[in-house]
Amino acid sequence: MSNQELVSLTAVELRRRIGTKEISPVELLEACLKRIEEINPAVNAVTAMCVKRARREAKAAETAARRGEDLPLLHGLPTGIKDLEETKDLLTTYGSPLYRDFVPSWDNVMVGRVRAAGAVVVGKTNVPEFGAGANSRNPVWGATGNPFNPTLNPGGSSGGSAVALATDMLPVCTGSDTGGSLRIPAAMCGVVGFRPSPGMVAVERRSMGWTPISVLGPMGRTVADTCLLYATQIGPHDADPLSFPIDGDAFAEPWPVDLGSLRVAWTEDFGGVPVEKGIRQTMRAKMKAMRHLFRSCDEVDMDLGEADRCFDVIRAVNFVARYRDAYEKNREMLGPNIRANYEIGAKMTLADFAWAHGEQTNIFRKFQELYKDYDLVLSPTVGVTPFPWKQLYVEEMDGKKLRNYYHWLAPTYWITLATNPAIALPCGVDHKKMPFSLQVIGRFRGDGEVLGAAHAMEQAFMRIAGLGRPRPEIARLRKPRPELKSIVTHPPKLNARPTRALAPAAL
Repeated sequence: MSNQELVSLTAVELRRRIGTKEISPVELLEACLKRIEEINPAVNAVTAMCVKRARREAKAAETAARRGEDLPLLHGLPTGIKDLEETKDLLTTYGSPLYRDFVPSWDNVMVGRVRAAGAVVVGKTNVPEFGAGANSRNPVWGATGNPFNPTLNPGGSSGGSAVALATDMLPVCTGSDTGGSLRIPAAMCGVVGFRPSPGMVAVERRSMGWTPISVLGPMGRTVADTCLLYATQIGPHDADPLSFPIDGDAFAEPWPVDLGSLRVAWTEDFGGVPVEKGIRQTMRAKMKAMRHLFRSCDEVDMDLGEADRCFDVIRAVNFVARYRDAYEKNREMLGPNIRANYEIGAKMTLADFAWAHGEQTNIFRKFQELYKDYDLVLSPTVGVTPFPWKQLYVEEMDGKKLRNYYHWLAPTYWITLATNPAIALPCGVDHKKMPFSLQVIGRFRGDGEVLGAAHAMEQAFMRIAGLGRPRPEIARLRKPRPELKSIVTHPPKLNARPTRALAPAAL
């Protein structure tokens, strides 16, 4: 089997073949490293790497397989860790000049669980500075390019992970989501990103532990791949008060779902989020092509109150909690998105905070009313087609100025407020021939059901013209693009020594 054929296999199929000894973890790692060497200069998705350690781990995984040992879910699979997650002895910068030399001496809980499941960590994947915004560019590593056109934005903040998956550089990559950081890059790159219910995956770096706005979760090329990773991430931890005991193994494969039994509601804009005309037209065409799959499929109207203002407050309060010390001591070292969010929050009052939490409760309750009549809610994942990465964010849409730099993310952050599990599912291309994605939203804490439904939809889409997952043209990505690193102002010191003292206390 050629390297090209090997790296293009799904994570599920790779894991099966490792278990049957049809392929070796060493062979797979070397194929992934070769693909990274060939493609990463064109997209800049994979940042710091630990090749020597990965080779040792792959060799150990090969030995275990040959001995016939019991192999965990991710055994021998090369893996990328989003550069917001502390990873032992591997440069972890958070995309910030403040941590350009930071090498943790420990794995955080999620990374430790993925390792324990047999993953071979190869390196980190690129992010915006501290994960703020949905354009994966920062002054440490530079910008990540979209695999369908490297001059365009791949989304964020899990942009490096999405691109590494879409280009077959790595079969497994982790992500996280506040306002859409799993769903948006998955949508823009033609892969799958799942925002779980809060508490399913323990998050120890949330500064406000009782606030469910930020979650960790999986990405994959397919829904089944996403489930495989998700099963290893699930579980409680004493550092996360929202986490609770649950059997992760129950999610290792998609649950069986009969699409013909499902009542589906769909919307272009949830009654108020910005969505450009081309995406609206695309959404209508996609729904027309798939509506026969379901028991019923209705376009619905909804009123989710003052969701934009509510998210403004809740997001800003979290930024104040995280970045007050950094802002006061090293303001000039923080990027514009971080400073803007902090300054918005610093001006708010306790009354604003109380109102926002009350409004989020109202939004939650209004959204759950839909599930009295429907099993799923569908929408576009992103309201715009990918735009140039040099453009930090979308300022206006269809001639109308947007509220702030993240208003274009409203299709996903409105669902963040509702807290329902949601998955970005590839669904052909949009009006600009770029990846189009459905946001498939399940019932409150209905993670297994929505993953199962998304898997069944994915399988059905493969048989319907215009709905299958799009693939980038890898041959076009073999030319390096130095401009992606043109914004680097604080290159990392790759020989930095491990230390815990530099760890950001509030990340």
